[in-house]
Amino acid sequence: MEVPKKLVNSVACCADDALAGLVACNPGLRLLQGHRVVLRADLVAIRGRVALLSGGGSGHEPAHAGYIGKGMLTGVVAGAVFTSPAVGSILVAIRAVTQAGAAGTLLIVKNYTGDRLNFGLALERARAEGADVRMVVVGDDSAFAAPKKAGRRGLCGTVLIHKVVGALAEAGASLNEIVEKVSVATKAMGTLGLSLSPCSVPGSKPTFQLADDEMELGLGIHGEAGVRRMKVLPADEAVETMLAHMTDPSNASRLPLSPGASVVLVVNNLGGLSCLELGIVAGAAVRRLESRGVRIARALVGSFMTALEMAGVSLTLMLVDEELVGLIDAETTAMAWPNLAAAPATSQRQEIPAPKEGPGTAQSEPSTGPGAARAQLVLERVCSTLLNMQDKLNELDRAAGDGDCGHTHARAARAIQEWVSTRPPPAAPAQLLSTLADLLLEKMGGSSGVLYGLFLTAAARPLLNGNDLPTWADAMDAGIEAMQRYGGAAPGDRTMLDSLCAAAQALHALRSPGAKLLPVLTAAVQSAEAAAEATKHMEAGAGRASYISSAQLLQPDPGAVAAAAVLRAVLEGLRS
Repeated sequence: MEVPKKLVNSVACCADDALAGLVACNPGLRLLQGHRVVLRADLVAIRGRVALLSGGGSGHEPAHAGYIGKGMLTGVVAGAVFTSPAVGSILVAIRAVTQAGAAGTLLIVKNYTGDRLNFGLALERARAEGADVRMVVVGDDSAFAAPKKAGRRGLCGTVLIHKVVGALAEAGASLNEIVEKVSVATKAMGTLGLSLSPCSVPGSKPTFQLADDEMELGLGIHGEAGVRRMKVLPADEAVETMLAHMTDPSNASRLPLSPGASVVLVVNNLGGLSCLELGIVAGAAVRRLESRGVRIARALVGSFMTALEMAGVSLTLMLVDEELVGLIDAETTAMAWPNLAAAPATSQRQEIPAPKEGPGTAQSEPSTGPGAARAQLVLERVCSTLLNMQDKLNELDRAAGDGDCGHTHARAARAIQEWVSTRPPPAAPAQLLSTLADLLLEKMGGSSGVLYGLFLTAAARPLLNGNDLPTWADAMDAGIEAMQRYGGAAPGDRTMLDSLCAAAQALHALRSPGAKLLPVLTAAVQSAEAAAEATKHMEAGAGRASYISSAQLLQPDPGAVAAAAVLRAVLEGLRS
């Protein structure tokens, strides 16, 4: 097992560098000289109010320094990665806010032995100096079924406590009032994590290992062991498993959650999960809670308390009443607190009706007769060709793109097959091309779907006024012109345009008196195939391949190959 790569200057200085970067980009923050402490720049504003200090090991960013600001924390004391902060730095931070005129200081500490010890010792020394200091320990972990002597671990629920105490302090509440209210709030919270991968402290190997098909439930934010390893589940099932565990009556650390309850939900990225996956998990959490009859008063989705690069998610639920919701909604300038809508989360939002098709965009003609039958035969040949080429196109695309060209064209083929299986295609050429354009734009995906949609939409226009052979040549030119105008490519750029432009040149023969379709189309297909093959010697000027050295592009362009194959299939369909 190798030491993972990290984008740091040095292992020893990474926590200091991260704080320096945060302060450099946020004018409302200041470093305390000689210490790994960040404070509000406007300490004068806390005179007469309770000061709020938190902290812990680095590696959980944006926790905790991202929550410094009016309406949240006054300051943060950071340790090295996954290491509790020094007692001396905590004490200096207490002195700084005390000397700024704070009406007492509250320490918000996650329930880990090192944090409790170091913050506790600093508290005792500060009291010996005459400071009015209190401490609340947050333990919101809902992983363990049996009680642990050390208590529940402090996890992402701590961020909600930062917000609640920050709003109370900003409103002028006393230290005793804040401690009393927050002590109740901490008992009405639960958090559970789920991981797909480990994390690694800079300079060290990963903290644990997971098989490719495994996920771990209930792990800590430092990579501590969870309560269960299981096979990777779909997001909906994973979320249901998490909520069931958090609320299981046999779980000593459960959160009692009854129908009619109101909660604040936090869907927290543990560091390495994509925003796409996070959104899927958030939607699943909302639906699953609603199915339990739970009202989601507010929902926060994002990275709030991470575990370095761990690919995973945690769900936090806080039982709330109107007062707590008001404290969550209260204004704050903390940079990591989201711009939260003061409204419940729900999966039942009414959709905006899609606008109806405008007049004159469709050409009405019965889908019957030889024209419709011929179109269906051609489309079936095109679809079978693309499906048979799927692996070949993917292989060609791996050298220059993301390896999905075959999948994209196969998706288009299956969409066309499904469409023609339900009704005959339109007999009118303009309507046929326009309908295909709409279908590919909706179903094909990728830039190929848009380019084919552009081509077909523009090609349909000349065919509104007729469908003789010269008009088909005009249609081909119109489609290519639209692709060039919006796509930015030109012949010679190693794209599908190389095949299409070569075919278009040959199709100009359709404008000659006495031209015959099949011989001209045969020549056009041969030109397209030769042009596609010639792309292997070209330097890409557009698309993803343009970012790759020409020395690495030894195969023809997959888009050009696909376009030539489509033209060949059209020819074969017409011949049959």
